[in-house]
Amino acid sequence: MAEVFGNVSGLAPRALRTLERIYRRRVPLDKIATPELVRSLAEASREVKRQVGALVHRSGQVDTVIVGDATGLMLPDIGRLRAAEGRFRALRLVHTHLYNEPLTHDDLVDLTRLRLDLVCAVLLTREGEPRSLTWAYNVPTHPEQPAASQNYVAQRNYEVVGPVAYGTEQPHFGDLIQALEAEFARQQKTRQVRAKDGSAILVHVGDKRQSGAMRRAEAQLSELESLAKTAGVQVVERVIQLRERPDPKLLLGRGKLEQVVMRAIDLDAETLIFDCDLTPAQASSIAQHTDLKVIDRSQLILDIFAQRAESVDGKLQVELAQLKYTLPRLGTRDDALSRLTGGIGGRGPGETKLEIGRRRARERVTRLEKQLKELTRKRAERRRLRRSVDTPVVALVGYTNAGKSTLLNTLTSAGVLAEDKLFATLDPRARQLRLPSGRVVVVTDTVGFIRRMPRDLFAAFRATFEETADADVIVEVVDASDPEHPEHMQETARLLQELGLEHVPRLTLFNKIDRLAAHELEALEAACDLIPCSALSKAHTRRLLDALETNLPVTSAGLGASAQRAERP
Repeated sequence: MAEVFGNVSGLAPRALRTLERIYRRRVPLDKIATPELVRSLAEASREVKRQVGALVHRSGQVDTVIVGDATGLMLPDIGRLRAAEGRFRALRLVHTHLYNEPLTHDDLVDLTRLRLDLVCAVLLTREGEPRSLTWAYNVPTHPEQPAASQNYVAQRNYEVVGPVAYGTEQPHFGDLIQALEAEFARQQKTRQVRAKDGSAILVHVGDKRQSGAMRRAEAQLSELESLAKTAGVQVVERVIQLRERPDPKLLLGRGKLEQVVMRAIDLDAETLIFDCDLTPAQASSIAQHTDLKVIDRSQLILDIFAQRAESVDGKLQVELAQLKYTLPRLGTRDDALSRLTGGIGGRGPGETKLEIGRRRARERVTRLEKQLKELTRKRAERRRLRRSVDTPVVALVGYTNAGKSTLLNTLTSAGVLAEDKLFATLDPRARQLRLPSGRVVVVTDTVGFIRRMPRDLFAAFRATFEETADADVIVEVVDASDPEHPEHMQETARLLQELGLEHVPRLTLFNKIDRLAAHELEALEAACDLIPCSALSKAHTRRLLDALETNLPVTSAGLGASAQRAERP
């Protein structure tokens, strides 16, 4: 017996048989809907007093029969968002409207989000007889259309026809779809080469009650775009919504989220990246509503760290942070996955796969914490040996991509990786530097800071920041060319305070002055409490070296502060 989907509760057996007979209809490729199919749908709607629809395959066979309520119907799961590049689903929806209303917003969302061939509504009279037909189909978006439009409906990524009187000759359905798919395919060829991890839309939800909310949103999305590019994702759209308070379930408003999904389909984006940390419930709700991959800011940063970690310490720290992030999100229970574990301890009701996954994840977290504890002990031993030779330590800290690794290379010819990307450095690097006086110091390069660094990640890398705790002088490297550098300095100060390093002597170095305008450079040169520099030029580092000579403390015995600390009881 063919299954009828949707709102079938309370239907009499006779009504169910009427619905099941719809499966017998066949629709040739030259028709949108045959009179027989239209009459069958109308008859079923009269009987159940609800909308009734049929998903018709291009082969002509009715694939699915759905029952809704008086004003709409919910399609069952028909698979992933898209079947193939530049192609539609090979399914069209033909359904009834009881009150002679035109195609609804939900109809158009289903059309675009599910890549249906076509959506057709049969408009019924009060007596339940077919009065007229109206249909819509997807059309390509022209390249000259703006990328960031607030009104996606106005972009006309679909075409609506009708209503036309029932019995009016219909266009050749097969020719129409073939022409549309050919046009989509031609447009697809002209698009840029995709990034290795696909394309994404960035989403920011801000508080419109705060002053400068739009400026702050733009700045934070620019940083999120840099993170996405570092992770290997191509950003195709940036969406901002200012609200008095975020939607507790979807963060965005439901209508806005539907607009974003329609735009994602039009731009062939696979991912939504939110500029905040989503709760497990929000991430699940948004993913179910969109059929797109949904990640938040913390996931994006964790992904970057996972890609770039090279040392054993770094890899373990990233894995630990990822597991701690994932554990609370293993919250969707599926009783269909339950199974028993055999042997001693496996008797009783058993565990679901989800529970087994949780238990194994917690065990892995415990093992990682033990391994990291041992690595921390070895790192402390190396620092103790370094202090024993009375070598002062200079730590380079600052916001990510401020130029710390470039500065280390220029000062010491270290040859470490330095890229114009966020978090190019994850593992501490230590190199010796000989000052003009002949004094030798150790310069360490550390992980960059960032606003709203994931707490689990910060906790996992806290041992790495211990390199900074033993510094005699901290050099805070600031990207002077970034308009957000005051906020970056505030975040760096906050994190240093959280690490208990606010009392360590600190020098502020304003890097990348080669990118500044003349009047900005003059203002920096006049400031006596900071050091202007371009880390690309060795000549520009002379003022830093002189400042280090002055600020590195020396005892009467010629020992650095780190050696003094080593001698304390």
